[in-house]
Amino acid sequence: MDLGLKGRTAVVVGASKGIGRGIARALAAEGCDLFLLARNAGELGETAAAIAAEFGGAATPVTADVSDPGSVRAAAAAVREAAGGINILATSVGTAIRRQDRTITWDDADWQADIDIKVTGILRVIREFEGMIASDGTGRIVNITGASGLMTWMPALNYGMNNAAVIHATGYLAADLADRGITVNTVVPGIIGTEWREGWAGGMAGDQTKEDWLTEFCGSKGIVARRWGRVEEIGDAVAFLASDRAAYINGTKLVVDGGLTANIR
Repeated sequence: MDLGLKGRTAVVVGASKGIGRGIARALAAEGCDLFLLARNAGELGETAAAIAAEFGGAATPVTADVSDPGSVRAAAAAVREAAGGINILATSVGTAIRRQDRTITWDDADWQADIDIKVTGILRVIREFEGMIASDGTGRIVNITGASGLMTWMPALNYGMNNAAVIHATGYLAADLADRGITVNTVVPGIIGTEWREGWAGGMAGDQTKEDWLTEFCGSKGIVARRWGRVEEIGDAVAFLASDRAAYINGTKLVVDGGLTANIR
């Protein structure tokens, strides 16, 4: 489907792998010119080169660490110098669940490290880039959060609180930027088969095939689809929200979780 995004400029944060890479590929397939941000310069360069080769558009890597205000500010300055303005800002940042023990027992440094990347990191990005987002009706911000922000997921206390905070910030920013014609939405994925998760599943399967193990695992977690999502499915959702077809969608939570949060009993 042609979403009418050809020629628009998008910044994708967290683009080197996983969901961020899926978003970048989806926007590139629609003809967007891309600036790809992540902190690992090597992985980011490889991703940018692969996307440019596959889709033929511009995919410019810009190294940035969202936990460092100066790094985010420098990345925004580089994009402003190269492009002047942008149409789309997609943020897919965060960390894997760092520990499996009771989060309430963690020290302050471990709590704060997650908050500084997921919550404060996304706010830093939006603070530095929102001034260059188009105010002609094509301006879009799409944040990636997670189903743990809508439900209790054990043992992910920090993970869930951070996602919930970004969901709240998304609604706030939708109102804050409405006068400029910029929409702000969040895509809320369930369990997604990123590179890390695919490898983890292979190790957990034991004597079963990975596919059989995944069917059982996803079913046990309440996922009605009995599978986990693909990064491409999140990318497609972001591309839709970035398009003119979603112009009347603002401040919403687009849940893409195979039924995980449907709470079916």
